[in-house]
Formats: sequence, structure tokens, C-alpha cells
Amino acid sequence: MKTNVVTHPALVESLNKRAHGRTNTKSSSPIDTSRLPDRIYEEILEQIVAGKFLIGDRLPSENQFASDYKVSRAVVREALSRLLADGLVATRQGSGTFVQRKPGREFLRLAPIGGIADLMRCFEFRIALEGETAYLAAQRRTEDNITAMSETFERLNEANKVGEVAVQLDIAFHKAIARASRNQLFVQTLEALDLHIFNGMNITRNLSLTHNRKRLQLVQEEHRRILEAIRDGDEESARREMRAHIDNARHRALGDSTEPV
Repeated sequence: MKTNVVTHPALVESLNKRAHGRTNTKSSSPIDTSRLPDRIYEEILEQIVAGKFLIGDRLPSENQFASDYKVSRAVVREALSRLLADGLVATRQGSGTFVQRKPGREFLRLAPIGGIADLMRCFEFRIALEGETAYLAAQRRTEDNITAMSETFERLNEANKVGEVAVQLDIAFHKAIARASRNQLFVQTLEALDLHIFNGMNITRNLSLTHNRKRLQLVQEEHRRILEAIRDGDEESARREMRAHIDNARHRALGDSTEPV
């Protein structure tokens, strides 16, 4: 198996820091208050990963978290709502908030320090953005577009066979679909999100290679269904398959490393 190499330059500093352990998020430097919910989100997530809160455990109350972190209940409530949206916790009426999923430790090693909340929100945004991109691509694709998507798909197949992480090829496949939409704003938006998209794919593809190679086969099957829907001009199927693919990627990123998919 080839060694997986992170090629995006903006990740180098982050991964070097992570090689020496995660930094303490409770820094004495000034904090942007608009980012406080993200900070609390990551604090609670790290405690779940570390095993302080186990699956099925009830989390402390909003008041307790607010006291512990010296923030308002509104900040804690927003952080908990983001954990809920990501499927990490669940609420039971009259009982509180309970841990529902525990990501593997490898997730924190690969995730950008201080940027996990942004990463997960990017997945959400991509579900909407790329769902419509695929819909329009199915309407407007040309033979050249189909050839470009198909060639990138086959290159991904070959990369999977030899155990390459192939993040850039995965990104290229999605950008080829954006170009097929014939709307340059879709392409430009994906390029603007380049670092977040790279981070997300780097996590999910590395987790798949490290723990369960069947995940990459599953991802490629999702790509195949998207490609076929676009090639067949089936707009609704293209939108549905793309939305499902990115939502699945979001859940794979946060899934325990022992899970099959």
C-alpha cells in the first residue's frame, strides 16, 4: 500500500501540531465571541472521543456546561444544537441530552484544529449546493463533460485498488460535475470551499483506508450512481444521489472507526 501523503499546503502546519498532540483550546489569547459555540462544540466533542462521556450517557445540563466553560446558556444551547445536527447526541423530552455516537480518535488527529465545526457545516452546505449542481449537470452535460467525469471516475477506481488516498481525484470528480452544470458560480463556490472540502475528504478517505477499505468501495459506488444519473439525464436521481453521497460522507467522518460504513 502506498503511503498516504497530505498534499494541501494549508494542512501542513495543522498536521505538524497534531503530531505533537492537540493544542489546548482553552487558550489565554483573545477569543472571537461569535466563535464561542464552535469552541464549546469542539470541547464537548473531544470529551466524547476521550471517553469522558460514553454512548448512552446523559450530558450535563446547559447550566452546568455554562458554569464550567464560563459562557452563557445561549452559547451552550447553540453548541448542543450543532452536536444534535451532526447526530452525535440525541435529546429525550424531559430527560436531557444523551451521547448517541462516538467518533474514533483518528478523527481528531486528522481534523483541523479549531475548525471541526466549520468542517461539519461545510458538509451541510455541500449537500444543498452540490445537489443542485448535479441536477443541472444532468440537464446540461455535454459529451465532453461525460468523458471528463468518466475518466476521473476510472482514475479513482485505479487509486482505490492500490490504496491511494486520492483526495485530489475525488475533488476533481466533483468539480467535473460542477463544470457540467454550465454555471461558473458553482465551480467558483467549490473552489472557494477548497480547504474545507479537502479537509473533509482527507478525513473520510484516510479513515476508510486505515480502518475499513470497504468504505472506499461504498464511496465509489455512490459516485457511480451519480455519474449514471447525470449521463442518463435523470435530474431528480442525480440530485438525490449527490445529496445522499455527501450526507453519508458527513456521517462516515463522525462514525466510530469500528463501524463497517
